[in-house]
Amino acid sequence: MEITQLKHDHWDDVKRIYEEGIRTRNATFETRSPSWEEWDKKHHDKVTGWAALIPTSTREVYSGVMEVSIYIGEVHRGKGAGKALFDVLISESEKNNIWSLLSVLFPENTASIKLHEKAGFRIIGVREKMGKMDDVWRDNIMMERRSKIAGVD
Repeated sequence: MEITQLKHDHWDDVKRIYEEGIRTRNATFETRSPSWEEWDKKHHDKVTGWAALIPTSTREVYSGVMEVSIYIGEVHRGKGAGKALFDVLISESEKNNIWSLLSVLFPENTASIKLHEKAGFRIIGVREKMGKMDDVWRDNIMMERRSKIAGVD
């Protein structure tokens, strides 16, 4: 396995993996993958593998707070790819003074919740009925990882 910065050439694989996540109906409220242009505009530049940091706000005071998206292809789940991506993502985020990583997950996505917990995330709340999918209201679990290095001064 190689972890590299995302380039336009990787888009077909990234899109395929994202669509696999969409099909599970437990990874995102999205029902379609975006175009490369939509993706590139929305996501922060520091992307390794298929893990991305997305600013939670444009306000300067929240410059060290990012939302995490992490997706693992079906054939690679449970084999350490998620841990490897988190190791790099966390290290790079702290080098760039990111002090808080947030993730929003479906409660049914227990594998992702466990992966986040192993990466140092903790559950900070449940948002009830955040959106409808297939005419059913779905809850979200919010998880956070606070850096012990960045933003501690």
